[in-house]
Amino acid sequence: MAMPRPTAAQLAYGACTVIFSTLAMLLLSQTSSGVWIAVIAVAALALGLLVAMTVPLPRRRAAAVEQPAPREPVRASRAARAQEPVRERAA
Repeated sequence: MAMPRPTAAQLAYGACTVIFSTLAMLLLSQTSSGVWIAVIAVAALALGLLVAMTVPLPRRRAAAVEQPAPREPVRASRAARAQEPVRERAA
């Protein structure tokens, strides 16, 4: 089973989450150690992936395919038209 391609919204939300969460964690932790910076980067990537995958996907309109075409209005039969009075223009 193939995974569907991510939408533009999913990519945008995931990327923004990675960027902002990385900046926030680095500023709050005030670390200068390379190990902790790597841990923060991995945590931010995991959080961005989680956010990107939980964005709802657009639904396809399956109901539109199954609906029949709209009916044309019922026209008067020949017999009904024959009973109508004929209107002539006055000269």
